[in-house]
Amino acid sequence: MTVALVHGNPESAAIWDPLVAELARAGVDDVVRLSPPGFGVPLPAGFPATVMAYRDWLIGELERFDRPVDLLGHDWGGGHLGTALMQRPELVRSWASDALSLFEPDYVWHDLAQTWQTPGDGEANLDEMFAGTPAQRAERMQAFGIGRAEALQIAGVQGDEMKQAILALYRSAAQPAMAELGKGLSALATRPGLALVATADPFGGSEEFRRRAAERAGAEVAVLDGLGHWWMTEDPARGARVLIAFWRARAWST
Repeated sequence: MTVALVHGNPESAAIWDPLVAELARAGVDDVVRLSPPGFGVPLPAGFPATVMAYRDWLIGELERFDRPVDLLGHDWGGGHLGTALMQRPELVRSWASDALSLFEPDYVWHDLAQTWQTPGDGEANLDEMFAGTPAQRAERMQAFGIGRAEALQIAGVQGDEMKQAILALYRSAAQPAMAELGKGLSALATRPGLALVATADPFGGSEEFRRRAAERAGAEVAVLDGLGHWWMTEDPARGARVLIAFWRARAWST
């Protein structure tokens, strides 16, 4: 089996370090990290960094594997998972996402996202957010629940390219764009799916939205009670247990 991980914003693949270590302890060592352009890897010249551009990027990455993979998406990585699998569900054996609520018709972007979607305000906010030394940026990320080791690695790759990618992505995703895309969410039901619901996540929408989206996507629901947006660094052992139980029941046996 191959597990593929896709992270989100404003992150790099380092966000997965604690979870990957836990998976390895459980014998899951064929793990590949797919980094969206601009988020810990270079932003190619001419890449528009829109919702559709990231959809096409992820489809291209999944096409490189010899066989369908077990795909896990976090934050915008979960969003890219959704848009890609609406088009090409056969590219995965199973999927898991903590961001399905993005596709609910009445989902409202959180305040920070709306700031990024506003010309001028978004630029000013990101200039402030990415100011200071990597250590200072890491300290701010720690306050949101990211582990120190991961925060330091992520802070080291935050810069102008990530700012450009954030602004383009969020502005292309302003409503009603995501609601329109969400009309195709049922396509995900053709593959075993898992909706991860971290109850203390302030960015993922209400639990009602997340459960409703999971039902439309034909997904099981796993509640990570008390964990926040960065559940994979807060309690990676619990995250690994939930994922492995799902894969054993729904993916590895097929």
